[in-house]
Amino acid sequence: MADTLRKRVLTAVVLAAVALAVLLWLPVWVTVAGITALALAGAWEWSAFLMVGARAWRAAYVLLIAVLLWVAWRVCATPGGLEALLATAVLWWLGALLWIVLAPRRVAPWSAAAAGVLALVPSWLALVQLRLALPDGAQWVLFALVLVWVADIGAFFCGRRFGRLRLAPEVSPGKTWEGVLGGIAVSVLVAIAGSLWFHVPLAAFLPLCLAAVGFSIVGDLTESLLKRFAGMKDSGSVFPGHGGVMDRIDSITGAAPVLLLGLTLLGVVA
Repeated sequence: MADTLRKRVLTAVVLAAVALAVLLWLPVWVTVAGITALALAGAWEWSAFLMVGARAWRAAYVLLIAVLLWVAWRVCATPGGLEALLATAVLWWLGALLWIVLAPRRVAPWSAAAAGVLALVPSWLALVQLRLALPDGAQWVLFALVLVWVADIGAFFCGRRFGRLRLAPEVSPGKTWEGVLGGIAVSVLVAIAGSLWFHVPLAAFLPLCLAAVGFSIVGDLTESLLKRFAGMKDSGSVFPGHGGVMDRIDSITGAAPVLLLGLTLLGVVA
């Protein structure tokens, strides 16, 4: 256990350093390319949930996601297109919550494929728009990542120390309500810091951040549900101690569209 924790911490430090370098010191196109690469790598791992076996079919799914990223980008250039796509994503995650609660064993390859589209495409669009639509877009993307990472870290350690009540035993037996509360508690501090840094009223910003954290948990549980369906422990083995790409971005797929939609409604994003 200690060795696994050491690997997790070391990998997290390296990933954080890379994210800082890409977001704050490299050209914008590098950030967009990096977000796109993560989305497509996530699509490759997600294709394993479809149980298709053949690499050609898995590659076809990645190509489908790539085409839909382009379509989403074109749609968001139309009046109201971005808000419609983000609202669709929020409705999807609400549906995913019902899926987790009411029918966690009702999974089929087609539903796994649709879930991948609805998870990966809007979250890619949200992160790219956060970076491009605001003068301090790099800081906003970094904030979104930190908000989710801190909530994950708080949930992990509080769950290990105090966890008793299981959150979704049929989907992810290791997650507990105590962990959720711990993650929410530390994310409040991040939200307060973000409110001061970006000069956004806390009365509106705090509920938005808590909603993003809540949806990040749904994103995490949705991937866990599909991994259980596919008989997988991790989506991959890219990151020592953390698993695959999807194991690192599952939470942000739920949080990013909610955060951007909220910022749009608050008038932060024009």
